[in-house]
Amino acid sequence: MSLRVESVSLVLGDGDQQVQALDNVTFSVAAGELLAVVGPSGSGKSSLLAVCGGLRKPTSGKIHVGDTEITALGLEQLTSVRREKIGFVFQQSNLLPSLTVLDQLLLTVHLRGTRPGAAHRDRAMGLLRQVGMDARSHRRPAELSGGERQRVGIARALMSSPSVLLVDEPTSMLDQGRGRQIVSLLRGQCHEHGVAALMVTHDPDMLEFVDRAVHIHDGRLQQLERAHAAH
Repeated sequence: MSLRVESVSLVLGDGDQQVQALDNVTFSVAAGELLAVVGPSGSGKSSLLAVCGGLRKPTSGKIHVGDTEITALGLEQLTSVRREKIGFVFQQSNLLPSLTVLDQLLLTVHLRGTRPGAAHRDRAMGLLRQVGMDARSHRRPAELSGGERQRVGIARALMSSPSVLLVDEPTSMLDQGRGRQIVSLLRGQCHEHGVAALMVTHDPDMLEFVDRAVHIHDGRLQQLERAHAAH
């Protein structure tokens, strides 16, 4: 399932305070692809993630998650799509301090109205194994490094089998070596699970680890760069 953004514009503020956050943006992300959007602070990256995730309605244009046009949905339907089809990896991992690593993942099952069983536990441990965190499944966030918390955040986002994954500056809190590991891990997980992933970053050094990259400036997609993923 893919993500498609068609002629999306977003105007923020009123009157003289209006800002064109996004300006006629069009692109798509295929299933199993990690696309990076790179640009400086204030270029429109966060606004792009917000509209793609259904957190903000664009002023004009359409966004499709698979066959569903999320820009045409009411609040209840949109909430359902966000819960079932869209995963988020935040700049800070946003893990709950009182929960173990394993319980962070099982919480996503609870939030969908299901009581976690043995199959959910097995799936969670499998994802933690894939991101190299299964041996620390009973640790709490305070006992983990920044890179470890990000890996847990990726596993948690994949726990609900999203069609689309939106990733916000995942390397900003990490040194370059850890950052490269996280982006390589993200790409591998997208390929393995067939997830269409959109990652925003200000760091051009990460582009060699993604499938494709596009540059944003003043709300416009200015140029398409080929990224040569390291294997």
